[in-house]
Amino acid sequence: MGPRQECQVCNGAQSKYKCPSCLVPYCSLNCFKKHKEIPCTKSLSSEAKPSIVLVPERSYQVDEETWVLQREQLESIVVSKKIQDALNDEELRKFIYKIDCSTDPENELAKAMEGEVFCQFTDKILSIVSPQEQSSLAETK
Repeated sequence: MGPRQECQVCNGAQSKYKCPSCLVPYCSLNCFKKHKEIPCTKSLSSEAKPSIVLVPERSYQVDEETWVLQREQLESIVVSKKIQDALNDEELRKFIYKIDCSTDPENELAKAMEGEVFCQFTDKILSIVSPQEQSSLAETK
């Protein structure tokens, strides 16, 4: 892995991340948000990059409004190196795909939660979106 590039949004820090669409290097969530104010296009890089598939939004009914993630939380998940690394696991990707394609996603989620790989993945997500809640859950286990 070569040296890190400078953030092309603020030009003031080393980049830690790259835009999933155009691969522009950026250093933080704030720079990511600023970069996304102007729509970017997918890079035509010859390197094999993971593709991001946009699916139409679905509406879900939830019991608690606090279960719905805010945009900042979702963006934190997207830029997380822990999450990106976890998604390299083919078994995990199969679980996610099966849940997403299922006519009974709650049942598929329950099955996936029986597996260690999926539980570890959900713990990583919780540690990003709700670090205080995650630490209190760990104490009760």
